[in-house]
Amino acid sequence: MKDPMQHQSDLIEENPYKCTECNKVFHKEKNLRRHYKIHNGEELYECPDDNKGFIGKAQLMINQKVHTGKKPYECTDCDKAFRRNGELKEHQKIHNGERPYKCTECDKVFRWKNTLKRHQKDHNGEKPYPCTECSKAFRTNGELKHHRKIHAGEKPYQCAECNKAYIIKQSLKRHQQVHTGEKPYQCTQCDKAFRTNGELKQHRKVHTGEKRYRCTECDKAFRTNGDLKRHQNIHNGERPYKCTECDKAFRWKNNLNRHLKDHTGEKTYECTECSKAFRTNGELKHHQQRHTGEKPYQCAECNMAFIAKLSLKIHLQVHRGEKPYECTECDKAFRKNRELKHHVKIHTGEKPYQCTECDKAFITNGELKQHLKIHTGEKPYECTECQKVFRRGTLLMQHLKIHTGEKPYECTECDKAFITNGMLKQHQKIHTGERPYQCTECDKAFITNKDMKQHQSVHIGVRSFNCTECEKAFFTKRILKRHQKIHSGEKPHECTECDKAFMKKSNLMLHQMVHTGEKPYECTECDKAFIRKSHLMRHQKVHTGEKPYECTECDKAFIRKSHLMEHQKVHTGERPYECTECDKAFITIRQLTQHQKIHTGEKAFQCTECDKAFITNAQLKQHQKIHTGERPYECTECDEVFRWKNTLKQHQKIHTG
Repeated sequence: MKDPMQHQSDLIEENPYKCTECNKVFHKEKNLRRHYKIHNGEELYECPDDNKGFIGKAQLMINQKVHTGKKPYECTDCDKAFRRNGELKEHQKIHNGERPYKCTECDKVFRWKNTLKRHQKDHNGEKPYPCTECSKAFRTNGELKHHRKIHAGEKPYQCAECNKAYIIKQSLKRHQQVHTGEKPYQCTQCDKAFRTNGELKQHRKVHTGEKRYRCTECDKAFRTNGDLKRHQNIHNGERPYKCTECDKAFRWKNNLNRHLKDHTGEKTYECTECSKAFRTNGELKHHQQRHTGEKPYQCAECNMAFIAKLSLKIHLQVHRGEKPYECTECDKAFRKNRELKHHVKIHTGEKPYQCTECDKAFITNGELKQHLKIHTGEKPYECTECQKVFRRGTLLMQHLKIHTGEKPYECTECDKAFITNGMLKQHQKIHTGERPYQCTECDKAFITNKDMKQHQSVHIGVRSFNCTECEKAFFTKRILKRHQKIHSGEKPHECTECDKAFMKKSNLMLHQMVHTGEKPYECTECDKAFIRKSHLMRHQKVHTGEKPYECTECDKAFIRKSHLMEHQKVHTGERPYECTECDKAFITIRQLTQHQKIHTGEKAFQCTECDKAFITNAQLKQHQKIHTGERPYECTECDEVFRWKNTLKQHQKIHTG
């Protein structure tokens, strides 16, 4: 960098005429004399149209062309016209590519002399125009004037389309291109077009890969000096842009501007497909891709596609296993800084967003907004395949995968695949045996926090979810919904092999194993196999002799709690399930269902050896022992064997008397 004193000496030598009032220097004496008129307030030439005063007659004549609209100097390459011949000559440099002004410090060249002068101040650090309101200083008087308008709040240039106002005219012109859709600067490498030449120049660096501005703290490089300065705020922790409404501070001005719209509620960018409005044009464009289904950013590892480039970058961390944001309180690490901040509030217990309808509080404003939809009943996201509606867009996207059959997350231990990564992680705990959520009342542990909370309601005894059809109450909303299907008779899941239908999809899947013969859970003590794991665990108690559920009225004990509850109705005489055809009543609904088949004559279980049919599968199995000759029940007192357990019991009474 050139020494500032040497630079000043070179400047005086090149421009020997110096103003004694403000230290400005000039190349010609007549320019200095004209400049003095600014200090003594002398204005010789006044415009009759707008009363503006000018030092030179030539400046007055140029100003008058503004009123007349006269632009006699036309460009032969394009349709533009100018008031002065000098302006035309400067403009023609754009067409011929001429850049006659070269910087002696670096290799940069410029079309215009004043642009070179402004650039040279980057090298010598010269900023001779300080602001009297704050500590900022500027390279040119024009930049200072522009900055002063920020303190004054002056925005003289207003858009006629949307009433937005701007400090400088150029900003207004650029804004108006949003309304007109004009993008005159086109990239020759791709089809993209831009509103300003500056934007085009920045874009070209994407193709060339040029990143001249390197951070001294880390190895990152940037296309513009502005990008580098913004990045350096991360290292120094500086957040210079403060909100006047709240205590929040931001690293970047555009983040502050976006945040301010939260206070004002301003959402100027409206979607033409739906009624949603957004704070920024970028947010609107991102939203519109949901309607078009456009996902231009594709992962090379797994072919997943994303709407935003940032979403793809975050996704790639899944493949690399990269989690750069670590919690200092525990061992957890996160892919996003936002996720870490959210997690830290779990340790601090901070929940700043409180619901005005109930006492619940939330870590983030987004969680509060989602919660409020429970009170309002709002479900704005509708599935186009079926009529299901959802509170959140993410839930709708998950639901759509049910229709498409898409399950991109596969388990490496088994053949199962899942709609979301969260579902896969939850499933993997089955293989690892991990149950991190333990009940404080008993020794039971659970895979998810939700399952644990549902279980704890058993200890509390609170059944908050009441059925409107009957007096029954349930611990969870999910169990209530399943119960309500009994009243409605709804059984949406039908078997393709037989006419049976089920309330739950899981029950249908278990039933289909009856047709396929699949019994994946085998007992290690005997040859028996079962469709469900719970059936196997219940069966294993037969071998261990374990009967943990004892009746307080008699000495009987049972393997299952439900069996004990059924048995206790024998003592109380309670028979809540009545037959509508006759006066009989039963302890369980299963007994009633079997009994009703006597009235209907239904015998669904047929013997393959003879023509006999039976009401229950158990009756069929008992009958099949006649054909097989099987007598599994042996008397311990004598050598007699029996087909049926009750026959053995009757026989044993002979020995006991």
